[in-house]
Parts: sequence; structure tokens; C-alpha cells
Amino acid sequence: MSDRRFIACTPERDDGTGPSGRLSKPTVSLLVSDLSRQGAGRWGGGVRPFLLGQALQRAGYPVQIVGFSTTVENPGWDTDLPVCKIPLAWGQSNLRAVQALWQHLTGDIIYAYKLKPSSFGLALLHRLRYRRPLVLDIDDWELSWHGGDHYRYRPTPQQLARDLLKPQGALRQPDHPLYLKTLEAWVTKADLVTTHTPFLQQRFGGVIIPNGKDTELFDPDRYCPEASRAAYGLRGYRVLMFPGAPRPYKGLEDLLMALDQLGQDDLKLVVVGGSPYDDYDRTLMEHWPDRIVHLGQQPYRDMPRVMAAAHVVVVPQRAEPAAQAQFPLKLTDGMAMAKPILATRVGPLPAILGGTGYLADPDQPADLAAQLQAIFANWPAAQSRGRQARQRCCEHYSLDAMATQLHRAFAALC
Repeated sequence: MSDRRFIACTPERDDGTGPSGRLSKPTVSLLVSDLSRQGAGRWGGGVRPFLLGQALQRAGYPVQIVGFSTTVENPGWDTDLPVCKIPLAWGQSNLRAVQALWQHLTGDIIYAYKLKPSSFGLALLHRLRYRRPLVLDIDDWELSWHGGDHYRYRPTPQQLARDLLKPQGALRQPDHPLYLKTLEAWVTKADLVTTHTPFLQQRFGGVIIPNGKDTELFDPDRYCPEASRAAYGLRGYRVLMFPGAPRPYKGLEDLLMALDQLGQDDLKLVVVGGSPYDDYDRTLMEHWPDRIVHLGQQPYRDMPRVMAAAHVVVVPQRAEPAAQAQFPLKLTDGMAMAKPILATRVGPLPAILGGTGYLADPDQPADLAAQLQAIFANWPAAQSRGRQARQRCCEHYSLDAMATQLHRAFAALC
């Protein structure tokens, strides 16, 4: 990357903090644009910025998370990482909030999460003044939600005036797609870019840091599947579990059509969580009331017990740009818990599974139905694949593996 900045590492004192002569690691401020329940606060903080923080912590880097929140509720983060949440009201003057953010960005390295003006954009401005190394993590193609490369902003003069001058005008929103598109050209200004899929790496460069999983917490030997199914009212069902936020591109409609084709009443799609963005999950419930069991949001620490109730974890992504760019956390949830995984041949999913799951073509309910029949027709073989998936997760997608890869990437800045 251009315009690199480097920091000096100093030997640790021989005072019990580490062996004499070892280099102390720099502190890291992880900048997150949205710490509310709709953003990084969902799943009790069990999402990528918190995983990055935990992995850096395991690698010996002191970490703090700093970010905005437009809501006053307590997200209930299940983490021992220090978190500083700064209140923000979109559409209003927030210079004081930005100043407060900058005052809390005290790390030797600033690590901006997401290619957004409200994170990476502010981090670039911060670097102009404080001259600290800047790392950018890209876990989504933000512009894909707005048409991707086809997006154009071509307002009439009247629309431009409204977008700029009205209190709720579109261009007064800090993450407007026009700003997202503009900011993509500034990625090369980061000293290091991390991401988690080949699609994003090919588009933006950088190094791949897959999402890690706490494989000690998500250990199937610690939980009883039958007890979990009884606890969550799922006894007597064959449970196809989807932990996450339903969205059209995630392919749940295709899976539900597959269940219609199979016509087996004991097969249930169990949705854990729900969408914080809209009422799409309610729409699914209205169309398939007899196929779906909705468990709602669960505390992150309870997720392994919830996952234990699954027979199969389903990730039926559709072949859309948003899906190509994503590394679904539900995938490693299921792998860590040694569950048979049914996914589609979309983006990084086949490579992540590495032959340890079952794959269907995207947007093909009949193929999903055939794979489900194959899974339950030879259940011992499906369980064996699940155990292979856990072994692969422990080797490649654990928090320890994530920590090792992050340390290698950060070592170049030191």
C-alpha cells in the first residue's frame, strides 16, 4: 500500500509482563461505525469486529473497540474487550461526537472496520492529524446493496438541492452510496487491508483473515442434542437450523420450496435470531407457517447449546453479489459443532467447507431437496462429515488460527 507508516516496538521490561528483551506489541484501536443492535452489537458482539479484537488479544495486542451508536439501549456484549460507545444522531451536527471518537482512538494502530465514511473515512481524517498507521478491514462489498458497479447518482437540480439541504436529505447521511463509491478509490491509502473472502481480496487487495470461531465454547462434546431439542421445543423434529438474519439473497425461500417438494412434516426450518433490518422473516413466516420455527434472538454464550439442537445447518445462499462477498458466521458455527452442513456453490462456501459439507446449486430448490434426501438417507455418513467439518474448523477457522494470521499481517507494521 502507498504512504506506509511504521511504528517502533520497544522491549518489554522484566517486571512480570514478559521475558526481558521481548518486543511489546502495539496497542490497537478498532474503529466501528455502528455498535447498535442493528450493527456490530447484534449476536451479543459475536460478529467480525469483536472476533478481530479477540484474535488480536490472543496474539498479545492490547485492544479497545471504539464506535458510534444511534440507540441508547445496552446491546449486551458478551466480551471482555474494552468497548467505548459514543452516542450519535444521524442527520444532526455530530462534530462533537467525532471529536469524542478521535479522543478515544488512542491506539498505536487504528483498525477501521468496514469501507464506510463513518469508519474508514473518519480514520483517514484522523491519520492526517495524528499520523498513526491505518489498517482497514473489509467484510462486505457495501456498494453491492446499491447496485454495485452499476450504481449511478444522477439527480435533477431540484433533487440534488433536497438531498443536500433537507434535514433528512439523502446526501446528509454519512454512508450514502455516492460516498461509498467515492471511498473505494481511497482503499490504497490504508497501510494494510484485511478481508475474509477471495472475492473481496480480488477487488480490494490485502490479506485474507477468515472469521475465527471459539472452538472451545463451540464444542459438541459439551452439549446434548436431545436435551437441547427438548429445551427449545424441537423434540420430534428433524431440525434444519439457520442462525442469522433472513434476507432474500440468503436463499431461505429456496430451502422452503425444497421442503414443500419433500412434503415431510417433521422437517422444520428453525430460524435463530431474525432480521434487525426489516420484517422479511415475518414475511417468510406468513407464507410458510407450518415449515418454520422462529426461536428469536439468543445470547451469544447460549448459541452452542442452541446449535446442538440442529440436525443440519443450512446456508443456501443465492448467486448474488452480496453473497459472493460474505463469509457467513453460521457456517463455522455449524462446522465447530460437528453438524452436517448444507450450503450452495456460491462465493467462498465450497472452499471454506473443503469437501466436508453437502453442496447444491444456488437458486435450485430441487437440488436442495435432493441433498436433504441424501443426508438423511445415510445419516451415519452425514455425521461423519460433520466431525470432519469440526476438525477443519479447528485447523483453519479457530480464533487461534485467526490470531496467528493477524499477527503475521500486523508484524509488517511494527
